[in-house]
Amino acid sequence: MALGITNNVSSLTAQHNLGKASRGVAQSVERLSSGLKVNRGADGPAALVISEKQRAQIAGLNAAIDNSEKAVSLVQTAEGALSEINSLLVKVRSLAIDSANTGVNDEDALAANQSEIDNALDTINRIANNTQFGTKKLLDGSAGVKATSTDSAVTFLKGTSDTTAGTYTTTVTTAAERANVSATAQTTTLNTDETLTVNDVEITLTAGLTQNQVVDRINEFTTQTGVKAEINGTTTRLYTEDFGSDAEISAISNVAASGSSSGIGTSALTDDGVDIVGTIGGTSFNGSGNLLTADSGAAKGLSIQTAASATDATSTGTTVASTLSVTDNSLQFQIGPNQNQTANISIDRINPVALGFGVGGNQFNNLNEIDVTSAGRSQDSLAVIDAAIDDVTNLRGTLGAFQANTLESTANNLRATLENTVNAESVIRDTDFAEEIANFTKGQVLVQAGTSVLGNANQIPQQVLSLLG
Repeated sequence: MALGITNNVSSLTAQHNLGKASRGVAQSVERLSSGLKVNRGADGPAALVISEKQRAQIAGLNAAIDNSEKAVSLVQTAEGALSEINSLLVKVRSLAIDSANTGVNDEDALAANQSEIDNALDTINRIANNTQFGTKKLLDGSAGVKATSTDSAVTFLKGTSDTTAGTYTTTVTTAAERANVSATAQTTTLNTDETLTVNDVEITLTAGLTQNQVVDRINEFTTQTGVKAEINGTTTRLYTEDFGSDAEISAISNVAASGSSSGIGTSALTDDGVDIVGTIGGTSFNGSGNLLTADSGAAKGLSIQTAASATDATSTGTTVASTLSVTDNSLQFQIGPNQNQTANISIDRINPVALGFGVGGNQFNNLNEIDVTSAGRSQDSLAVIDAAIDDVTNLRGTLGAFQANTLESTANNLRATLENTVNAESVIRDTDFAEEIANFTKGQVLVQAGTSVLGNANQIPQQVLSLLG
C-alpha cells in the first residue's frame, strides 16, 4: 500500500469498525436495561407490528377478565337479594298453612297472620326496589323488559326474556267483571234485626239502620268475605274484590226482601265474575281476572292489568285501548377482548305484583293479592305462594348458570388465552439476556480492540517522515 499523508484509509477503516462496534454495544446496553429487544421500529419492523397488536390484545384480555369478575359481583348481589326474598316467601308460606288450619284459628289469629304476610310482602317489594349494584337497580324490572302505557287504566306488570322489544296495541274485547249482585231497594230504615250470610260469613244488622249504615256494616267484613257493598242508584250492590271467573259471591238474608229490609231476601243471590279477553299486538288472548298475558308471538310473556272502570266498579269496561312501548334493558357484559364479544342476561321484575302468575282456578292473580283470612283464601294463597317461590328460584338458577357457565368459564378461558398471548409477545419482543450478554461482551472486546487499532492506524502517516529525513 502506498504511503501518503492526505488520506489515511487505515484510520478510516478502523473508525468505521470502531463506530459499528460502539453502536452494537449501545444497542446491547439498551436491550439489557429495557428488557426488550425491540424498542423502536428500526429494531424489527415486522416484529414491532406483530407485538404491538399482541399488546393491544393482552390489554383487552386483562380488561375482559376484569369485566367478567365485576359481572360476577353484580350477579352475586342480585342472587343474594333473591335468597332473602326466598326466605321471606318460605315464611309467608308457613303463615298461609297456619291460616288454613281454621278449625283452630279464630278471626283475630287469621287477621294477625294476614298482617304479618302484608309486612313480608312490603319487605319483598322494598328489596326488589332497592337492590342495586352501584347505581344500577337489579330487581325492579329495570334490568329486564320494561314498558310504558299510553292509558293509565292499563298497568304493565311484567315481561320476560321471550318478550320482543317494540310497540304493541292492546284492546279489551271482553271486559273483566267482578261477581256482583243487587238487592231490592231499601227505602226506609231496617224494620227488624236481620242476619246476612255473605260468602258463608254471618253479618248481623240491627233494626233502625239506614241504607248507608247497612253498606258500612257489610264492608266491615270485607277482609273475611272478599265482598264490598255500595249504593248503586237506589239499590245496595255487593261485589267481590277480585275479578274473574274464580270470583264468586253468595248472599242471603233471614228476612224477606222489602223496602224496610236490606233487600237481599231469603233466596240466595249468586254470581260469578268474568275473565278478561283482549288483544296484544293484534293477537287475542284469554286472561285471568283483569290480568292479560300474551302466551305466544312476539309479545310472549308480556303481562298487563286493567283497572276498574271509573263509572262502574264491577267492570273494566271494553273501551280500554292502549299502546305499550316495550324496551329490552337486559344487562350486557363485554366479556371478550374484541368487538361484539358480549353476553346478555335479563333479570325479571321481582315485586309481589310480578310474582305468582298463571295459577289456574285461583282467585288471586299474583302474590300481591293473596289473603289468608279464610280457609278457601288460604288454600288459593298457598298455590300463588308456591308459584312465586318457583319464579324466584328459577331466576336464581338462571343467574347461577349465567355466572358459572358464561362468566366464570369465559374468565378461565381468557386467562389461558392471556397466558399464551403474553408468551407469544415475549418471544417476539423480550430480550434474551443470555444471548445479549454474549453480544455485549463481544461488543466490548471489539470496542477495546478497535480503539487500540485506531491508535495504531493514526501513527501510519508518521512513517513518511522517515523517508523525508
